[in-house]
Amino acid sequence: MELRQLRYFVAIVDHGSLSRAALILHVAQPALTQQLRQLEEELGVQLLHRTAQGVLSTDAGKVFYEHAQAILKQVADARSAVAQSAERPSGSVTLGLPHSISGALALPLLTATRSQYPEITLQLTEELTGNLSEQLKSGRVNLAIQFDDGQLNQFATTPLAEEELHFICRADATYAKSEQSLTLQQALNTTLILPGLQHGVRPRIEAVAREAGLSLSNVIEINSIAILKSALLADMGATILPSAPVLDELQRGELRAQRIHSPSISRTVVLCASRNIPLTNAAAAITRLVRQISDGLCAEGKWPGATPI
Repeated sequence: MELRQLRYFVAIVDHGSLSRAALILHVAQPALTQQLRQLEEELGVQLLHRTAQGVLSTDAGKVFYEHAQAILKQVADARSAVAQSAERPSGSVTLGLPHSISGALALPLLTATRSQYPEITLQLTEELTGNLSEQLKSGRVNLAIQFDDGQLNQFATTPLAEEELHFICRADATYAKSEQSLTLQQALNTTLILPGLQHGVRPRIEAVAREAGLSLSNVIEINSIAILKSALLADMGATILPSAPVLDELQRGELRAQRIHSPSISRTVVLCASRNIPLTNAAAAITRLVRQISDGLCAEGKWPGATPI
């Protein structure tokens, strides 16, 4: 198996046809077809379905595509690490962000990177937290922001902030209390709109409720922040989230946030890197910059409910 075969395969999948991939790669289509055939013979599986409209990945092809992307990225990172200078880090860095964090961090981080490290290309990918660990382990992302649930020992971690979770509902909802806070029991007694069990705030809420002898009984599961906000505005229920993802709606008075007590709920936000894949100088520079931006947003009150660690 050769790196060029991986590049060819990824290009074919990305462009959806052998002819388009051949044009992009500047390779004759028969040669491209031959390399693909050799790759399939070596793996002993069919990677692509050929159709009149182009090509589609088989189940095996979808799995191999993810690995091929990760391998090609690590090769590019290795080349960049050898070539770049510690004083002027350059190259590409991919950072994975959970949906509920990107609203606070993404734009300030992109702006700071362009200003301080113009030779670094920062690629941000927004994902569910349950998917970020696998991408980090496989090398598809260099860094990922996650929430410390006691299961991150396999990664090198840099604590960033402690983020408080609030009870959030439509401003005129019948269960929107006039008080500024409510108990966790009161919050759990409402219909809650939350991510699935392996994503976002859900594991932390489940853990705190369990420790308090409480349980979640009526939950609507939605894994998209955009759809979750729409459900809140439609008064389908309330949620337990940090304020940052719904800050615009809170400021417009469409949603209302209340503090939770007895007990309160917070989560520890950390920056993770692989223990097995060395960081390039560029990735190390972005690690420092993420910490700097995080501290600044907390100090300026631009990351509501977050306290720097």
